[in-house]
Amino acid sequence: MEVANQSIVAEFVLLGLSDQPRLEKTFFVLILLMYLVILLGNGVLILVTVSDSHLHMPMYFFLGNLSFLDICYTTSSIPLVLDGFLTPRKTISFSGCAVQMFLSFAMGATECVLLGMMAFDRYVAICNPLRYPVVMSKAAYVPMAASSWVAGGANSLVQISLAVQLPFCGDNVVNHFICEILAVLKLACADISINVISMGVANVIFLGVPVLFIFVSYIFILTTILRIPSAEGRRKAFSTCSAHLTVVVIFYGTILFMYAKPKSKDPLGADKQGVSDKLISLFYGVLIPMLNPIIYSLRNKDVKAAVRSLVSQKCFTQR
Repeated sequence: MEVANQSIVAEFVLLGLSDQPRLEKTFFVLILLMYLVILLGNGVLILVTVSDSHLHMPMYFFLGNLSFLDICYTTSSIPLVLDGFLTPRKTISFSGCAVQMFLSFAMGATECVLLGMMAFDRYVAICNPLRYPVVMSKAAYVPMAASSWVAGGANSLVQISLAVQLPFCGDNVVNHFICEILAVLKLACADISINVISMGVANVIFLGVPVLFIFVSYIFILTTILRIPSAEGRRKAFSTCSAHLTVVVIFYGTILFMYAKPKSKDPLGADKQGVSDKLISLFYGVLIPMLNPIIYSLRNKDVKAAVRSLVSQKCFTQR
């Protein structure tokens, strides 16, 4: 009866940096600039992978998917964050919160699987180059990319379906910039152990398994590279996977840093850590998608050449 007498939550209030209005304006400008770089950088990568015939290969098909995913991931949350920096009372409807959680969760899980697919592509290219055209044919790599999206979407659907079935009948203040699923689950006035177990299993499948797969793939890749007799051959082989390896290290390294760092037991320190955790999570959500096109443009000569060709064509057309 006590729960029944409480009002059902129809919307959530996003706390963000409400207690530090001066920082909000600074972060609005910073996050907006980073978001524009994400749209520009990943948009250019998608354009060159589609338009340049030299990049019509499995590796660049996956790269195009990764760029599109990064645009979708940031667009599912960053506009909400930017609006929150300028709005005194930051609210979002229950359904809007569910949609935003679904998109963010789906994109995150899809990226984990996609990075594993890209590692397999590099493994076949370096360890079995003669079989590469057969193993990584269009009939293989298109379903591989599609399965990444399907798996990420299915996982997100399960997690969000479990979350929205919970009763939210008390506090509706989410201590975050967006509807982050863990922050929202804390507000449920029911047992969330099933949700926690489900997310734990999902983390093993979508974080642990891809990490293990990538690790084993690169052991074989490095072993093969070290057996190449010439230094030039070793450098050339490693350069084909250095961009992907860099992205993987940054992506999973940041996740490890976010969840492995110790929590403060001091109340004042916990409050400060709460702000820092939110900011780290926010910048993780924009920094990785911003760095991906930069890394691939700088460390991959084919992408670099395609971008230069695209820019020169645009300049010539304007003249």
